[in-house]
Amino acid sequence: MSDETTVLDSADIQKILTLLPHRYPFLMVDKIVGIESDRRAVGIKNVTVNEPHFLGHFPGAPVMPGVLIIEGMAQTAGAICTLATGGETPQLVYFMTIDNAKFRKPVVPGDQLEYHVTQTKKRGNIWRFDCVAKVGEAKVAEATVSAMLVPPEQS
Repeated sequence: MSDETTVLDSADIQKILTLLPHRYPFLMVDKIVGIESDRRAVGIKNVTVNEPHFLGHFPGAPVMPGVLIIEGMAQTAGAICTLATGGETPQLVYFMTIDNAKFRKPVVPGDQLEYHVTQTKKRGNIWRFDCVAKVGEAKVAEATVSAMLVPPEQS
């Protein structure tokens, strides 16, 4: 590990709220662990039946929408980028691309979803991450995402 690599054991929900502008009901990550600068981390989302999307997706057989799983991956990546840039003001994270998205298994209330994000490229304020979502050892989704971080006053 190089001297410029910063390792932070975890970011709880209070820290995440300082890193991202997202709020309930659109905040899709509860905790981030294993943070290694902006290189990699694991976001954790505790999926509960009282989340608003389950009212219509699907009544009687709730399944977490795949787009929200991808959003959780992107939020995890965005939070560690903001943390690595030293910003205490929440950055706006604008999606640029979502590539190779695959959904392997439904995520349901009671699951603990883990977003494993690994940086593959960084140029200026643009990052690219390979992401894998897991429940336990089972891979439930994957995608490659790229996004741009912009301070709120520049948006």
